[in-house]
Amino acid sequence: MSSIDAAREALTAAVDTLVALDFEALEPPDRFTVLEWMETEQRRLRAVSHTGVAQLEQFEGCPPVGIALADVLRISRKEANRRIRNAEQLAPRTTLTGEPLPPQLPETSTAWHDGQLDGEHLRVIQKFFGDLPDHVPPVEIEKAEQSLAQHAVNLRPDQLEKLAHRLALHLNPDGTFSDEDRARKRGFVWCGGQQVDGMSVGRLVADPELRSMLDAWFAKFAAPGMCNPADQTPTTTPTEDVAQRDGRSHGQRQHDALTALVRGQLGDPKLGQHNGLPVTVIVTATLQDLQAKTGHAVTASGILLPIPDVIRMATHAYHYLALFNGVNGQPLWLGRTKRIASPDQRIMLYAKDRGCTRPGCDAPGYRCEVHHVDEWAKGGLTNIDTLTLACPPDHRLLEQGWKTRKLANGDTEWIPPPQLPLTAGTNDFHHPERLLGPTDGATQAASTPLPPGSGRHPR
Repeated sequence: MSSIDAAREALTAAVDTLVALDFEALEPPDRFTVLEWMETEQRRLRAVSHTGVAQLEQFEGCPPVGIALADVLRISRKEANRRIRNAEQLAPRTTLTGEPLPPQLPETSTAWHDGQLDGEHLRVIQKFFGDLPDHVPPVEIEKAEQSLAQHAVNLRPDQLEKLAHRLALHLNPDGTFSDEDRARKRGFVWCGGQQVDGMSVGRLVADPELRSMLDAWFAKFAAPGMCNPADQTPTTTPTEDVAQRDGRSHGQRQHDALTALVRGQLGDPKLGQHNGLPVTVIVTATLQDLQAKTGHAVTASGILLPIPDVIRMATHAYHYLALFNGVNGQPLWLGRTKRIASPDQRIMLYAKDRGCTRPGCDAPGYRCEVHHVDEWAKGGLTNIDTLTLACPPDHRLLEQGWKTRKLANGDTEWIPPPQLPLTAGTNDFHHPERLLGPTDGATQAASTPLPPGSGRHPR
């Protein structure tokens, strides 16, 4: 550590000098020269950082490496996982017997550590190999990697992307892809969280089977007049008049057809249960908002639902109303002598915690387990005021030196092991209202599982 400390002090001093640099004192051509030099050194530092990332490993009490790296560096988990993936491809490897192996992308790794490549260059090269079919011979793949790395030194990322596209067409001129090639690309993800207007954007890459089934479903249920939430009584057998006055676009009709498909499945007993509850939507809302028909409710997945949508979704649902007012209401105070939390208690935890309570974790309630703050094995009771939510990876941390405790306001504080460079704290991610400070008056909450009904479709 002494040599690292000396290097750190020298680097900090050098950066302090650069911070004080007066660019106006330089000639215009020299400004470009200095910026190019600074960019190269930043890239070299990034490469050294990736070398360190490649050596990270999980130890007692440490969360999974990706989560720990994100928390310590205060970067997103997506960025942390990207750096880990980059390090795996650009760092030297060893076999199970300890024999050294070159990086997965050897030529790219050399240019990367020389400071010649930016992260965008690297992503272009990674995408090229990710899209390449399996039938391309290894020798051609090796030549392609060398060529792309050599050209990347002299090209911008957008120029390199065009070159990579031409090379991909050369290696696979017939556009031949196997079932395995297609299966590797399939997936559906939400592109970030909800937008400010409450809408969500997703990206679907469908294999031929899913596409054929969706097309068959849309042919009937996305036809004009079908499943229209704007109708007083949405129908699956529209008359010609209903179909003609349907003003929705083709995309809107397909959206509403998907809504009908999913809503028809949720709550079906054949689906079984998830964490002891029906597979359905669980919503938490304040009584004041329900009575005023304004504001938003929160689902167990962390999605904000306008109150009018909640009321419409619950028109024909069987309600479970729980008052969230301290220890007075039966659903709030459900003491149990058994270890497993009751369904009512889990609903109240969805209402109270909304998701994993470890600081920085964004896992919603649907993906969480119930944790006893007072350990069950040591005599703790399954009472609502000693339970909290924790996602499975964080739940396992409590067996590795992490501790939790309930604060006076009912929040759960997580305390890391002393060897981790993290501080104790609570999680406000699932409660953005706390970021604005305390509000006046007590808040009551209602939790309503919403099985499917025959009422109107939510917009």
